[in-house]
Amino acid sequence: MKWQNRRGSNNVEDRRSFGGTGGKMIFGGGAVGIIFILVQLFLGGDNPDLLNQIQQQVSVGQQEQTSEPLSAEDQEMGNMVSVMLADNEEVWNKLFAEAGKTYVEPKLVLFRNSTESGCGNASSSIGPFYCPADQKVYIDLGFFDELKDKYGAKGGDFAIAYVIAHEIGHHVQNLLGVSNEVDKQRQQLSEKEFNKLSVAVELQADFYAGVWANHDQDMNNVLEAGDIEEAISAASAVGDDHLQKMARGSVQPDAFTHGTSEQRVYWFNRGFKTGDMNEGNTFKELL
Repeated sequence: MKWQNRRGSNNVEDRRSFGGTGGKMIFGGGAVGIIFILVQLFLGGDNPDLLNQIQQQVSVGQQEQTSEPLSAEDQEMGNMVSVMLADNEEVWNKLFAEAGKTYVEPKLVLFRNSTESGCGNASSSIGPFYCPADQKVYIDLGFFDELKDKYGAKGGDFAIAYVIAHEIGHHVQNLLGVSNEVDKQRQQLSEKEFNKLSVAVELQADFYAGVWANHDQDMNNVLEAGDIEEAISAASAVGDDHLQKMARGSVQPDAFTHGTSEQRVYWFNRGFKTGDMNEGNTFKELL
């Protein structure tokens, strides 16, 4: 992605130099528990109830913050994320204005290890997520190394761009009232039925990530060879079927909350090819 020497966003909140709260975070269930959390919240799980549950299970030691300077590599990563966020702002401001609506720009929080969010304590083990309570996206950039090394994604800067765009997709849903409608149904549906609704939510965020990529290319000519393949590889790596196979060696479709690898790739590609928000009614097509 062509991001060097381009305008960055003023909406990045960089907490990385503080290193998060002191102490060691312990999650029940070991590695399987952590992957379960990833299945539930990975790439934008919009579920404050689960975050609060996680917070109750987390054992935090001494609440002491340590400050450490950012390396040159850290600063470069921060600059890249800032440009990616600015591109999202440019695209969504345009699309909302064309629809006669006002786009409210979210904040993006960079952190290490752990930090506080409007949805409770945020740990790097949870993965990137969007919190509707404070309208902020939370990302520990170290997670992208794990995405590549542990989950088999190709890596690359556009894989990061895809993740950010997916989280911003959840913010778009929040502004359009989709999140509120889903929350209203949370108490009325069985777990199996709500999981299907959750899949539709997540796949629509993937679709919006594709819509963003389409318009960003038109507006800023940002794509380089291999960029879309990086996004597709990241989307495939975080499919529910792939994560469940890694966690337990088998697949349980009723427990899907984000969609299969094939579905995630399909909806991102559909958004990228059409660039039309009206083509992303995952609720109509999946439920």
